[in-house]
Amino acid sequence: MTRNLPQVGIACNKSVYESYFAEIDLARLRQFVDFQWKEFNEETSWDSAPETSNQVKSEFIEFTKGLDALVVCHGSPRVDELVFAASPRLSLVGELEGDRFAQRIDVEAASIRKIRTVDTTHGSSYPVAEWALGMILIGLRNAGVHFRQMIAGEAWGTPDQRESLKEFAHNEELTGKTVGLIGAGYIGRRLIEFLKPFDVDLFVHDPYVPFELASSLGFTLTSLDVVLSQPDVVVCLAPLTPRTRGMLGRNEIYRIRSGAIFVNVSRGAIVDSIALIERLESGDITACLDVFDPEPVPTDSRIRELPNVFLSPHIAGTSPRSRTRFFEEMVSELERHFSGHETLHNLTAGTLANRRGE
Repeated sequence: MTRNLPQVGIACNKSVYESYFAEIDLARLRQFVDFQWKEFNEETSWDSAPETSNQVKSEFIEFTKGLDALVVCHGSPRVDELVFAASPRLSLVGELEGDRFAQRIDVEAASIRKIRTVDTTHGSSYPVAEWALGMILIGLRNAGVHFRQMIAGEAWGTPDQRESLKEFAHNEELTGKTVGLIGAGYIGRRLIEFLKPFDVDLFVHDPYVPFELASSLGFTLTSLDVVLSQPDVVVCLAPLTPRTRGMLGRNEIYRIRSGAIFVNVSRGAIVDSIALIERLESGDITACLDVFDPEPVPTDSRIRELPNVFLSPHIAGTSPRSRTRFFEEMVSELERHFSGHETLHNLTAGTLANRRGE
């Protein structure tokens, strides 16, 4: 007897399909749905919905007719009321990655029609949290300074140097330190897991985190001032929103205590770059930065020359595994949905407001 499997459509560009969709996950998907992929190549923007011609919109609507679920990513047109009206069977729309503000989905229109919306943008939380931990360790060991000296071809690390130079005096371990996190979303919570073996004291500033979560994960919710001024390490994980842009200005940068490590794996525009450079030039803090404002870091920027700075070119979230994880997580969401269970990563008006800092 032939099973009547749910019908799932996938709309994205070819690059996404070839790099995000692992065969093991496609095989798992085939076990409980019939699916089809259609290539679309609409321009993607972080700040606005894709602009779509009438012809492409008509093709998209035709593609979605008869679907029970729709998965979108880079290249897809916007899923809006016109799509919902033409697709009465649609019960779930999912966004894979690259659009944490859901520009490709009209979440409000979906909610009115009781269509569940989910996203798996948290798939990149693993590599970003890993790199944040790596940068913490690099900063505590003053590894940026040592690397600069060694690639310069100088004799470095002699017994006399180890005993007398201040660069070797700054050589700390993470175990038992106090760490402050600005933001405790998916990335922050992943980093908290990674930090557990180091027995650190954790201070967190995040106005959207409930006290119950702080208790269950073992950290102290506190003010931004405390997170900046007391820990040995300060990690910026806040999303870039109108409210957080420039959140760490000159006053905040100078609240970081002397001798501390400042790590930013979030967005460069959250930090006043000029104030950060000024503070770093004093030599009393160390910075490990995966992001900067502007990007790429200008070739003549003073921050490139500072010995107490370690830079990487915004690579924290761009691992091949993170791309396949987006789809792996989406297959799990589809399986939960069609099994009658609750999905885990729901998009609602409330979650979007939190992401925008409203």
